[in-house]
Amino acid sequence: MTGSAIDSETAARRRAMAAFAAATPAELAAAFDADTIAGARDLRPAEAGLVMVRGRIGGGGSAFNLGEATVARASIRLADGQTGHAYRLGRDVAAARLAAIADALWQDPARRKAIEATLVAPVEARLAAAGDAASRRAAATRVDFFTMVRGED
Repeated sequence: MTGSAIDSETAARRRAMAAFAAATPAELAAAFDADTIAGARDLRPAEAGLVMVRGRIGGGGSAFNLGEATVARASIRLADGQTGHAYRLGRDVAAARLAAIADALWQDPARRKAIEATLVAPVEARLAAAGDAASRRAAATRVDFFTMVRGED
């Protein structure tokens, strides 16, 4: 693979993993059959813990520790040997495990199209709709300020 092919594959996987992290537990559970879920072995037990969140003011300032966030993580291996990993905000380790299964299935080229259609696209559509709704609510409160010439010139 060339460098650009690897970069596009990495970008596509990042996009998919972001959708898996944002999916609701119901969306994740609906994407797989029971055999797929039962056939996944834990590489390490799914667990919840804390991560330090770093911030930066203005995009160019020095990084600082903003606080801690609860994160659930999981790593699994499917029966065919494909591995998947996931991190999700919150403490729902079952959802993190399902997201790891989704990651493993997405990495298989034969199953990628199905995972994109049943999980990634609907989650991205839901997130886009939520973002549009938030933008409309914010736009409704927008105030346009203008300056009037006071005639002192």
